[in-house]
Amino acid sequence: MQLKLELVYDATTILIIQTYKEWVTVTEMILTDFLDRAVRVYGEKKAIIDQNDQAYTYTEINDRVNQLSHGLSALGIQKGDRVAYLAPNTLEMFEGFYGVFQVGAIMVSLNTRLKSDDYLYILNHSESKALFVDHELYDLIAPILPKLETVQSVVVHGAERSSGSYFAYDSWLQSQENVPYSRADLSENDLCSILYTSGTTGKPKGVMLTHRNNYLHALSTMHHLQVSDQDTLLHVLPMFHVNGWGSPFYYTANGATQVMQKKTDPSEMLERMERYDVSVMHMAPTVLGSLIDQYKAEKRNITQDMRVVIAGAAPPQAFVKTLEEEIGFTFIQVYGMTESSPLSLISYLSSEDDDLVGDRYYEAKAKQGFEMIGSKVRVINDEGKSVPTDGKTVGELVVKGHGVMKGIGRMMRRQHERFVTAGFIQVTWRLLTIAIGFKLLTAKRTSLLVEERTFHRLKLKAFFMTTLR
Repeated sequence: MQLKLELVYDATTILIIQTYKEWVTVTEMILTDFLDRAVRVYGEKKAIIDQNDQAYTYTEINDRVNQLSHGLSALGIQKGDRVAYLAPNTLEMFEGFYGVFQVGAIMVSLNTRLKSDDYLYILNHSESKALFVDHELYDLIAPILPKLETVQSVVVHGAERSSGSYFAYDSWLQSQENVPYSRADLSENDLCSILYTSGTTGKPKGVMLTHRNNYLHALSTMHHLQVSDQDTLLHVLPMFHVNGWGSPFYYTANGATQVMQKKTDPSEMLERMERYDVSVMHMAPTVLGSLIDQYKAEKRNITQDMRVVIAGAAPPQAFVKTLEEEIGFTFIQVYGMTESSPLSLISYLSSEDDDLVGDRYYEAKAKQGFEMIGSKVRVINDEGKSVPTDGKTVGELVVKGHGVMKGIGRMMRRQHERFVTAGFIQVTWRLLTIAIGFKLLTAKRTSLLVEERTFHRLKLKAFFMTTLR
């Protein structure tokens, strides 16, 4: 005799099951999560201090982001469309990330130091459908407007009034409703940004990064940089530069206050550091050098704890020593590249290095350091074997991890299709090789197409990975 059991659920149980299914299936890592969290936890906290020293809470920022998303939809922007931004570090640039992502569009951040012909190439190559540009940079765009092939709308930040060629951002934004935007259905593997390399070895190439790339990069980086809701970040590093190393994501996720620094004026930076009790900055070594000189010239005495995160060139030991001993800031060096979202290495002293003092301490801090969580970094020879850590042997830097790009946008499409289907980066190893000939790290890069795989090769001394001890 067989017993047949029939389960009967009441309405409350059914609701619980449906809610459970909804929660357990929503696991996509989408960057809009970070602003959502900040609004829930820190809604009335001061979120952004803009370039004009006006403060906005996270709730107010969220309202503006919703207005931006509604405005983008009104311009015909849909999921998968490219939206280009040419702007320095401003409120408008910051909110662009989240407004564009809500629509499911892809942000194309443009380097503000290029020429008009460069913008013409990138805008056409990326097939950007809309362009947002700061009013101080509009003159670089105006001459190429008739030659743009896909851009249908131009919006100018800081413009007093609209013209026949563009919308004035402020009035355009305020004309949009600020009710929550019905977001596009996204996968974490969908693109969120296309970032163009400098083009020093040919035409600029568009590095394609996904929501997953940037999300996991943010989680790792916020840990290593010890980001918290106690932080106030001065946005010195341009946000167009690999999404400001992801800073608009992980500082937002943690509810930090973020101060916009539109121009790299050392005196103005020092004044804003004091006024807003800044605790952390990201920048290139050249900018830090100018800041140190200005600090000494003005005989400043900034007393709050300060972390300075730099990348882009190997610093001399004396540079690190000056910053930490004479000025009292904490020096943090990171290494990365656009193709890896970008950060892969961070220089710090582990618990195994507590005994390092004096010159040995500064020698260690000047090195590239250790792998960040989620990244695997090796220096290999032509046979793919790790080179000895003797400080003499030259090898190739190999990076594997969650930040490795999805691919190169419109990269000689046939070759790119073979590159992607081969699965070398995405499936088999998610491996990116970067190769350049130098001692430690320089900005000189050579790019080449090798068989069916695109590599950026980077030659460097093996002491790049030498243990700090």
